[in-house]
Amino acid sequence: MKVFLMYRERDFHPEHEITQYEQDLIQDLGLDVLFETMSGGSEYLLDVVRSAVLSCETEVDTILYRQGVLKDCIRNADVVREIYGIAVDAIENRRKHHLGIFSITPSTILSGSVGLLKMLLEMLKRLKGATDRYSNRFESDGFRQFFGILKQELTDEFFAEADGLLRELKFEGGAMVRAQLDKGNEGGNYTLVRKRKRRWLENVFSKVPLGNASSYTFKLHPRDDSGFRALSEIKDRAVNPVANTIAQSADHVLGFFEKLRREMAFYIGALNLYEKLSALDEPVAFPIPVASGEFHHSFRGLYDPCLAVSMNGRVVGNTLNLHDKKFSIVTGANQGGKSTFLRSIGVAQILMQCGMFVPAEYFSANVCSRVFTHFVREEDKEMESGKLEEELRRMDSIIEEITPNSIVLFNESFASTNEREGSEIARQVVSALVEADIKLFFVTHMYEFANYFYTECRGDVAFLVAERKEDGTRTFKIVEGKPSATSYGRDLYERILAPLWHSDNKVAM
Repeated sequence: MKVFLMYRERDFHPEHEITQYEQDLIQDLGLDVLFETMSGGSEYLLDVVRSAVLSCETEVDTILYRQGVLKDCIRNADVVREIYGIAVDAIENRRKHHLGIFSITPSTILSGSVGLLKMLLEMLKRLKGATDRYSNRFESDGFRQFFGILKQELTDEFFAEADGLLRELKFEGGAMVRAQLDKGNEGGNYTLVRKRKRRWLENVFSKVPLGNASSYTFKLHPRDDSGFRALSEIKDRAVNPVANTIAQSADHVLGFFEKLRREMAFYIGALNLYEKLSALDEPVAFPIPVASGEFHHSFRGLYDPCLAVSMNGRVVGNTLNLHDKKFSIVTGANQGGKSTFLRSIGVAQILMQCGMFVPAEYFSANVCSRVFTHFVREEDKEMESGKLEEELRRMDSIIEEITPNSIVLFNESFASTNEREGSEIARQVVSALVEADIKLFFVTHMYEFANYFYTECRGDVAFLVAERKEDGTRTFKIVEGKPSATSYGRDLYERILAPLWHSDNKVAM
């Protein structure tokens, strides 16, 4: 059976190695905080949500499909957690049957597989019960398809036949075996037969090689050890194909529960984040994705959820309309919220494209093929090359990976040299990327670089500044405004260092 909760027509496979540019995303955007919140301490959830969040889906239909499923999850969180718990129980309980499955004789393989399959059928009954009770609460295409498959497959007839088969495979009345004489009058083609005809389960047990035949009986002396060994070997030869098929059937059902746990894990992680942000009284919104190739960014109350979780409180949000803007330059006051704003842009883009809600009151943006970050790094004393060279190497690696319609977030890039040289490097890099229709956000203190684009009066460039009041107070809001020639470092001096200097001076007197 299929699950189809992540994609409309295919399974979700989250296993992949984290690339270097994804590691940069995690570091620069502070995504570890997000992943830890979503995982709730579960290593399994952590692996799944990290892979899913970084998947960067580009099909608008897939994004909206997952949004519908997640909306259902939020409305029915208790039911969703119950279904996830059933899948987890099925997989965890498999360990109890581990030895039986991997034993060496067909009879023990069959016995272990029957025990495992019986347990899995009980889990399927629990799942059917949940389906019967709650399916009418769900509205999304994903859950409607999922519950429809369960109702079609998990019928009362299915369970009646499955329970009967498992009872029969215990051989409580003995095993009936059919054979034929081979060369030298030795027995061959040993096959289990059934005492009465019964229709085989179509999906799971259709290939179990059983026949029907009349029988003859004889008895062994209680002390005939050789006879018992011979009969045991005959039984194993007859049981072997049945044991293999039952083991495969158990794996088939177990595989369904593994897919269910894997796909539900993403939504459980999303629920964990939703509940955390709700507890902080922070807003979330389901974004409106715009097709790739357009340039659009519009949001109200956009904030950095990683900062909110780290601070365990509400943070300042931003409201802007950047429609038809390929490139946004952010300048302004030190410690005015520029880097936080940049991270909120990146996190929201990633969350939108994995099909989740975003940290905002409203959010709409075009879908990007990939998301890249180029943030300033702390000085590494063990670096063999200079800081600028390290920045250029990272930029080169991005160029090698970048694809059309990507988005790149720059934070104080190329500022490790003098302003004139850094501005020229940044101008050439940015001009090439904009010409290639790559969307850019660039936080910088390089006035020469920002002013170059401002004097060009281009309609596809937005100029943003960190808001600062006349008395030097930072509002931590990003607003539209022309590039500033100063980052107001004196404000920090007056607020932090000047009081210390005056205090020391008084002591000296």
